[in-house]
Amino acid sequence: MSAVADSTAVAAVNKADVRPQRDNALLLVVAVFLVILGCWMLAVYRFDVPSYILPKPDAVLWALWSGLAVSPTSPIGYYLPLWGSLKNAAGGFLIGSVLGVSLGSLMAEFRTVEKSVMPYAFALQSLPKVAIAPLIVIWFGFGDGSKIAISALLAFFPMLINSFTGLRSVEPEKIDLMRSLSASRFETYRIVKLPHAAPYIFAGLDMAVVYALLGTIVAEFLGAQQGMGVVITQAQAITDVAGVFAALIILGALGIALHGLVRRAELRVVHWAHRNQK
Repeated sequence: MSAVADSTAVAAVNKADVRPQRDNALLLVVAVFLVILGCWMLAVYRFDVPSYILPKPDAVLWALWSGLAVSPTSPIGYYLPLWGSLKNAAGGFLIGSVLGVSLGSLMAEFRTVEKSVMPYAFALQSLPKVAIAPLIVIWFGFGDGSKIAISALLAFFPMLINSFTGLRSVEPEKIDLMRSLSASRFETYRIVKLPHAAPYIFAGLDMAVVYALLGTIVAEFLGAQQGMGVVITQAQAITDVAGVFAALIILGALGIALHGLVRRAELRVVHWAHRNQK
């Protein structure tokens, strides 16, 4: 009973320690936002920066309100374009993540695969995605296929490198222990290597989810009928800088939300890696 009471007390103390840190982090975020807003207002109201360069905050707020205070099915709102971009980004993220982890695992397990694939992976990553995006649009068309393909391409490389690095960083002693127990290669991978690489994989997921969204927006710039990239392009065509800022704010908020989802999933799945963090 005393051991249970001690563990309960330790958990309560840890929660008490984490709560003030979360409050401090929130206050810091709010403080930075207020500083940015103050500098923004100072630039447009005190130094008279033209609205076609930097719109006024109230104009951006009105553009946000005009796109959000409508029916979710309205063609003039942000909901349908946001759903279209998010759907394609999710598909590309899923494909790129699965391919990245799978190929990274093969490279970590087999030296031949590593030596034959790694140079081409870096060569592909070094290509400017803006330059090859038109080719992908030609190959896959102006529909969802090109958006998913570009977002998968951007999500693939961080997953490949992070999973490969995590799997290769396992201590040799653990591998030797599994060999002494006559464990198969797959059992060693599943029991030792994959849990060890999980923090690395989630770090890759954290980058890949944002890159997938970025790839979708880039593809929508080149040609699409719906999406946040189309919203930005249309606002640029009529010099609606406030509308561009509003769309960018929505995309930034979406990126923060996706990062939070990945971090929450990491805390649940890879809980042992955060046990000693406060």
